[in-house]
Formats: sequence, structure tokens, C-alpha cells
Amino acid sequence: MIYVVMGVSGCGKTTLGAFLSHKLGWPLHEGDDFHPVENVEKMSRGEPLTDQGRLPWLLKLHDIIQREMSSGRNAIVVCSALRRLYGQVLLFGSKALTSSEPGSVATCSLPGVWFLFLYGTYDMIHTRMVARRGHFMQPDLLRSQFEVLEPPAPEENAILLDIRRSTDDICREIQEHLRQLS
Repeated sequence: MIYVVMGVSGCGKTTLGAFLSHKLGWPLHEGDDFHPVENVEKMSRGEPLTDQGRLPWLLKLHDIIQREMSSGRNAIVVCSALRRLYGQVLLFGSKALTSSEPGSVATCSLPGVWFLFLYGTYDMIHTRMVARRGHFMQPDLLRSQFEVLEPPAPEENAILLDIRRSTDDICREIQEHLRQLS
């Protein structure tokens, strides 16, 4: 099983990923650690990333997901996955970019991979971002993330998680999801 913890910057992806990793004993792959230096510098300057800028990063995370799946290990991957296309790249790599119809995106579904979509209001998340220290992502970029965000559809192996709930409560829901799958 692979859980991809997704959502806009500041929604609590890293916190939930670390909590789940500890609780479940699964390895955690923090997406921010795999950004090319150019991406980090760009975001540090308050410049949003383009699809082209995100692609090498998404392909690295795809490789990690494939490696974990082929080894039969469970894992947690933290990645914003803001657009459905990004989720497809995580699942299918560069094959996701060769759709038969330009602009069409098939569902993001692969057995054994679930997206945990953390969602909340712009104001709530912006307040969190302003309060946090030491992260390269500037709060000014949050608006651009909300603008490109495409929440997952029900058929996309996604669990929608409201960040007004406690991390413990969200973790219990995920553990119940695991029980139901086994």
C-alpha cells in the first residue's frame, strides 16, 4: 500500500505523513526533499512553479512509488499533487503525458495507491503558513496553488480529509481504511 499525502502547501502534509509513518512503521518520502535546487530557489523568491518545472520532481517521486511497489513495501509519499495530471505522473510516469487527446486526463487510479487529500480554506492555511518558520515556500504563493488545485474525484482512490480535524482523528480514519481493505 502506498499513501500519497496531497494538498496545497501549509495544509499539514508533512505533519500527517510523519505521524502516519511513526504510527504505521512505514517509510516516509517527503516530496520537498526531492525538488531540484532551481525549484527551491524559485519558490523561495515567491515564484510559482510551472508544469515544466514540476515534471522532473514528479518523475522522481514516481520512481520512488514504483520502487516501493515492486519491492512489496508499504510507504508514505508526501507531494502536493495539485492537478490530476500530476497525480497521473506520480502513478504512470511519463506515460501520463502521452494522452491520445490533448488536455484529457484519465482518472488517477492504480491498485494499492491511495491519495490522502488534505483540504481546508485559504484563510486557515494562509494563517498556518505565515506562522511557520524555515520553509522555502512563501505564503504569497498559496493563492497560485489554490488556483491550479484540482481536488480528486471520487473514483480516483482518494480519501478527502478536512484539516479542521485533529491529526489523531485523521489518522484513525486512515487506519480504519486500512482495516477495511484487508
